[in-house]
Amino acid sequence: MRAKELRGRDPEDLRRELEQLQRELFELRFQWQAEENPDSSRRRRLRRDIARYKTVLRELEGQRAGAARLAPGRG
Repeated sequence: MRAKELRGRDPEDLRRELEQLQRELFELRFQWQAEENPDSSRRRRLRRDIARYKTVLRELEGQRAGAARLAPGRG
């Protein structure tokens, strides 16, 4: 999934999906160690997807923090 598609989604949904991707990568690492199915391309895609989700979540947190700083009546 592209970052552009992720930006319009709810942060809680993104966190849940991120957790699912991390769990999937964890399980894939065990398969890799046991050499059951050493699919390096799948592993690479998962790592990149995880990074993409984390980046979008970080951007959303930054926007929320910036909006809080700019809110009138604070300070």
